[in-house]
Amino acid sequence: MNESPQARDDTRLEPGSVVLLRPRGFCAGVIRAIEAVRLAIEILGRPVYVRKEIVHNRHVVDELTAQGAVFVDALDEAPPGAVVIFSAHGVSPEVRQHARRRNLQVIDATCPLVTKVHLEVTRYARDNYTILLIGHRNHDEVIGTLGEAPEAIRVISSLEEVDSLEVPDPSRLAYLTQTTLSIDDTAEIVARLKERFPAIVGPPSQDICYATQNRQMAVKSVASKVDGVLVVGAKNSSNSNRLVEVAQRTGADACLIDSAADIQPQWLEGRRRIGITAGASTPEALVEQVVSRLKDSGYTRVEEVEWIAEDVRFTLPPELKIKQTQ
Repeated sequence: MNESPQARDDTRLEPGSVVLLRPRGFCAGVIRAIEAVRLAIEILGRPVYVRKEIVHNRHVVDELTAQGAVFVDALDEAPPGAVVIFSAHGVSPEVRQHARRRNLQVIDATCPLVTKVHLEVTRYARDNYTILLIGHRNHDEVIGTLGEAPEAIRVISSLEEVDSLEVPDPSRLAYLTQTTLSIDDTAEIVARLKERFPAIVGPPSQDICYATQNRQMAVKSVASKVDGVLVVGAKNSSNSNRLVEVAQRTGADACLIDSAADIQPQWLEGRRRIGITAGASTPEALVEQVVSRLKDSGYTRVEEVEWIAEDVRFTLPPELKIKQTQ
């Protein structure tokens, strides 16, 4: 993918400016998950229970709570027969079975791109492959994916783990990835896997989602042209943390902030060009508040730099589409 003309034009990035990156913020999977909760409340009434955070952002969770959602860590916290929504990160088959045993009315808001990885796991496991899942062990998405075939999957997250890896049959080895990883870090791990295990196979298309890739590429396009990058996102948001790492790897001083309140005046000292982006589960309202805060601090010129236009849309969970027609 080539840089857009805007991203290449240094003259447009003037001192005293905020460089607002596009794309940023909500991806199609997040929009779908949030809309699923809102529609469920509207159609089915309160309360609607949501297992875990629907997306990794406290502000989104708080807003949906005010509308009538009840967030729970475990299905046992919802009464039998209740409406329960699975988050965008996906769940294991064990969780689905538990929901059926408790007669819960499930609305599955798993991102379709995460579902794609689950289907790849079941296909490789069925063919007796050892599956190397590249990702972060404690992330909700990885926990759900691991549950599809725990006996066949090994989670790896570093080159060191690749180097120490022993597998039962190197000729039947496959790799898959969490959807929200750093493109560069993942490419390094995959390259090392292919070096160690030449017969390893991977998915037909990359598992890292389009939104994660686009936001990282947008950061790369301007990181060397600004004095610092602020990433608006939650601390437990994988894709937000990866944006910080990508900016730092490109040579920019970058930090993750939850909201405008986290901006430290000393961090702004001596910086005239500040890049701003947001993780895929960050509401645009939070970005607007950050821009407003920077304007008050003297960054009076605000300019958007677009890497690529996004037009991806996902259909609602089928359970909700059925309810809408009833």
